[in-house]
Amino acid sequence: MTETRAWLYVIIAGVFEMVWAIGLKYSQGFSRPLPSAVTAFAMLASMWLLAQALRVLPVGTGYAVWVGIGAVGTAMLGIILLGESRQPMRLLSIVLIVVGIAGLRLAK
Repeated sequence: MTETRAWLYVIIAGVFEMVWAIGLKYSQGFSRPLPSAVTAFAMLASMWLLAQALRVLPVGTGYAVWVGIGAVGTAMLGIILLGESRQPMRLLSIVLIVVGIAGLRLAK
């Protein structure tokens, strides 16, 4: 696997992480079958893609980028879908996570 493909896997894995994190809310503690199934599938897909990418990428950077994509994406989806807080400090904190992810990726 090329490094470019590995980064693509990390990005897709991060999107699946957002899906399963939001899915946890919609599954209501795994009591709703369809949201629970989507959540479980997204968890497995996210972990598998990350595992494949980490065969090529440094674990610290790859994992941090995966977590960052999931954290930022989930926070943004929480704001958009669930009406969570849009307070300036919260938004600034999200921006700082993005800056940290970019720094890790660029530092190699």
